[in-house]
Amino acid sequence: MNAAVHSMLDTSPGRSHTIDGTAVYIEILQKGSGVIMISSEAPPITVVQPGDGQEGNLGTIGVAFKLWDRDTGGALSIVEHPFPVGALVPPHMHTREDEYSIVTEGQIGFRSGDREVVLGAGGYITKPRGELHTMWNAGQEPARMIEVISPAGFEHFFREMTDLTAAGAPQLPDVMALADRYGLLFDQPEWLPDLIARYHLNPPPGG
Repeated sequence: MNAAVHSMLDTSPGRSHTIDGTAVYIEILQKGSGVIMISSEAPPITVVQPGDGQEGNLGTIGVAFKLWDRDTGGALSIVEHPFPVGALVPPHMHTREDEYSIVTEGQIGFRSGDREVVLGAGGYITKPRGELHTMWNAGQEPARMIEVISPAGFEHFFREMTDLTAAGAPQLPDVMALADRYGLLFDQPEWLPDLIARYHLNPPPGG
C-alpha cells in the first residue's frame, strides 16, 4: 500500500481524504483479522451563505429559496418566508408533503385543523399533509420563518408562483391551475373572518 493509504488506516474510518487532488470518502470495515476499505468520491454538499438564495413574492408573503430537491436527493427542501405586518396566508391543504416551520423573527400564528397557536422566535410546529392550515403575522412588526418541506418538490410551486406575481397580480384561474398541478387545495373556512378580525389581518385575495 502506498503512503496515502497507510495514512488513511491510521485515521478514523468514515472520513474524507484527498488522493491526487480528488476528495475520496473512505469507510474501513473490520472482517476477521483483515481490513476492508470501501472508497467512493466524497458526497456532494451544498452551502448557502446567510442572505443568499433566490427571493421572490408570493402575493401575501415572500419566499427565499435555500435548499432545493436537487440538493437533498428529494428528501426535503427548505425555504424562508418573510411576513409583513397584516400578512395572512390563504387557508390551504397539502396532499403530497408535510411541512415543519421554525419561527426566526417576530410572532407568527398557525392554525392546523381546529388547533391554533402563536409562536415567537425559536418556536417550532409540524403541519401534516391532509389538514387545512394557515399562517399569519400575529404581531405589529415584520416576522420570518423557516419552512422545511418533506418530501421535496413543493418549492417549485413557490418558484412558479413568483413568476406569476412578477408579471403582475396573478389571475385566479392561473393560481388554481398551478395549485392543482401540485396537489394544493384552497378553502374559505367559517373561522377565517374571526381570525382576520382578531389579528387585524389583510383578507386573502377573493376573501
